[in-house]
Amino acid sequence: MAIQFRNTSYVGAAADIDSVPDNGLPEIVLSGKSNVGKSSLINAIADNKKLARVSGEPGKTRMVLYFNVDNRFFLVDLPGYGYAKAPHSIKDKYNSLVDRYFAVGRPISLVLHLIDIRHRPSDLDLQMISYMQSRQLPFYIVFNKADKVSSSVARQKIEEYLPEMNIDSSVRVFCVSANNKKGTDDLRIALGEHLESNAV
Repeated sequence: MAIQFRNTSYVGAAADIDSVPDNGLPEIVLSGKSNVGKSSLINAIADNKKLARVSGEPGKTRMVLYFNVDNRFFLVDLPGYGYAKAPHSIKDKYNSLVDRYFAVGRPISLVLHLIDIRHRPSDLDLQMISYMQSRQLPFYIVFNKADKVSSSVARQKIEEYLPEMNIDSSVRVFCVSANNKKGTDDLRIALGEHLESNAV
């Protein structure tokens, strides 16, 4: 049965690994730098602008946020990394939360790693990609904010960036805009196909 992405609801937030929900649903996790547009993408996927709070100030999401999609899976918004103005104590705490999240055996089915199409992947992006590949975590690369550049520039940038990532040829790559929803239909289809093919 097709996933009804509009049937998405906010479940709650967890400030530490002991507070995360545990109901057996698979998780599709969004990772990436602060201000890369994870909350906006969640809203676009669910076709609900009011679902995830979108902040104009990067670094505001400092907890793990959970969204139940049609009682089929969780969309999980991890704290963004790399926000220079956050105090070191806060950055260390939430970096630790993210690190532990991947290490404690959560039912992670897929990671959507977001990168702003306008900017070259950072060292932290490359570290995260290397980590996922070393742990054999399934992931997609999602270039976001495609509405900020022309289609031809987007293609050029992706061709420029991908060799730097050294990703396996099986990793799917998407170019989307959470703002005008370009590419989000293709991403929803891919998520449904992934979950169906990996159903237990």
